[in-house]
Order: sequence, then structure tokens, then C-alpha cells
Amino acid sequence: MGLSLERISDHIEIENILTRYCYAVDDREWDAYRSLFTPGAVIDDRITGGIQSGVEEHIQYLKKALSKVVVSHHAISTIRIDVTGQSAFVRAHCSCPMVVDLGESKTGVFFQGLWYRNTVELTHDGWKISHLAEEGYWTYNMPPHFTF
Repeated sequence: MGLSLERISDHIEIENILTRYCYAVDDREWDAYRSLFTPGAVIDDRITGGIQSGVEEHIQYLKKALSKVVVSHHAISTIRIDVTGQSAFVRAHCSCPMVVDLGESKTGVFFQGLWYRNTVELTHDGWKISHLAEEGYWTYNMPPHFTF
């Protein structure tokens, strides 16, 4: 059985939220980042050494955590979306190479991967993330002693 036009539209809009999330983090566009979440949303990236918090606290954490990251490229794929009424469960893989400042005019490149597990809610402003959790974290070539 195929998806209805409404479900196809939901999937496209939800994938757009995930894409906008990646760009907001990579471009450090915090107003765009804020616009992706419901009031009271919870973000949990403890698996990467981060925190579990609300949006504003998370922005402050990300500003500090990404201060040594010269450039990042979050790329999502293998997206599964299960819509039930006005909410959806979303699982997406993220691969993210990062260029980091090692000091003394040196940079390093490492790769990380993880799964995003999101709950998104249909609001009067469209689909928004109400819960974002990271899991299955791995890294390759992370510089010794680097922390976010």
C-alpha cells in the first residue's frame, strides 16, 4: 500500500526539518536552530560527551563545544519516518567529518557517526522537533585529548 499525498508531504517536510537542523549546526545559525524545536523540546547528546537540556541551554553548550571546530559537515541518510497522527518517530544516520583547530596553526580532521532519534510534532507552524537524542556514536581519527 502506497503513501497518501498527505503522508508524502509529511515525509518531505520532516526530512526538511532534519536538513535544516544540519545546516543550522554547521553554519552556527542559532535563530534557525531555535525555529526547529517545539517549546519545551529536549535535546540529548550525552553519548558524544554533551548534555541533555532544552534549546536555549543547548545553544550555549554548542557554542562552547564547537569553538574548536573550524568546519563541520553533518550529512543525514537512511531516514526512517513513522507518522502516527500529529507526531512522528524519526531515525536517521548522521556522518560528520570535522576539521578542528589543534593550535599552533595546525588543524586535524576526524569523522564521527551516530543515529539521531527524533520525535517530531505537527504544530500550527509545521513539523517541529520535540525530542532529539543521539546514539550509536563512533569516531575515527579523533585527535588525542580532543573534547567538545
